[in-house]
Amino acid sequence: MRPENGDGPDVARLRHTGVVATGIGSWPGTDIREALRVVRGELASGAVPEGVLGLPYLPELPARGPGADMIGRAAHLLVDLPVDLQPQGWRLVDRPGRDAERAASLWRQDLDELAEAFDGYVGPLKVQVTGPWTLAAALWRPLGDRVLDDPGAVRDVVASLAEGVAGHLARVRALIPGAELVLQVDEPSLPAVLLGRIRSESGYRTLRTPERGEVVAALARVLDQAADQAPVCGVHTCAGDPPVSVLTEAGAGFLALDVSLVGEPGWEEIALAVEGGRQLWAGLDLTAGDVDASLLRRWSELGLPLSVLKDLGVTPTCGLAGMTPEQARSLTAATVTAAARLAERALA
Repeated sequence: MRPENGDGPDVARLRHTGVVATGIGSWPGTDIREALRVVRGELASGAVPEGVLGLPYLPELPARGPGADMIGRAAHLLVDLPVDLQPQGWRLVDRPGRDAERAASLWRQDLDELAEAFDGYVGPLKVQVTGPWTLAAALWRPLGDRVLDDPGAVRDVVASLAEGVAGHLARVRALIPGAELVLQVDEPSLPAVLLGRIRSESGYRTLRTPERGEVVAALARVLDQAADQAPVCGVHTCAGDPPVSVLTEAGAGFLALDVSLVGEPGWEEIALAVEGGRQLWAGLDLTAGDVDASLLRRWSELGLPLSVLKDLGVTPTCGLAGMTPEQARSLTAATVTAAARLAERALA
């Protein structure tokens, strides 16, 4: 559970030790069985070196079409708030439509394949879900603009999502009893929401900008309600200048960020978060040479000890859906290699 004040050291952590190596979530292609095979093989096999904690996850395959996208998948988890796909995007409706049924079918397929691929598995396992603010910025009200523009609609979606995510995690836990579940809440739109940059359907105005306290409370509700099933919960955003202090105040145990997009104030907030017991999952450009050099340099500039590197995580900068399956596999292997190098530096 998160600490009450949101900034103490008592943050739930993985019971295992080592630099975390994992992916963000999305994967290329349409074959969930093959994607799970590769993810488990690269991140949960005996090939993961000492000092590295491979964290396999349930991949998301958006190339399968409507209902496989991040908004459609999260909208399906909403409790008592049916949706349908309209020309503008996913909309709240009185009864679910054909595309919502397709999303349900894809979720059933994913969970069936997950149960088979991880039969007998014991260890950490990550699942991802779109966060409340990205969902509110994308989901449409039955009559009107996006959910974000209506505080009452936002409250309904947040409560429904929190309940739905907790139920989803319980289903995953029942399928794989030996899994130590980790929840990653994806919030790519959160910085734009906080800065008032989400535009109306017409484009002539911006939608309302929620107060910081409202943003923190909504995130905290989703994280807190999930904590009984997934004690380790964190937030990912691949947007520039991520609101680190908002994420930590909401109780995120880890912060998954594209570190190339973090400015100077953000790094200072990261240092405070790490000192307060949070984990940084550093999104690195794993196609570049010596990818961890800039991270190590920044670590030194912040005055953080190298020994703390053992508590870091390494991920690609964002999802892998835009790659070929072989490129995604290679990049996942490179994540493990980069994590191993950081583990070695932590012991230096």
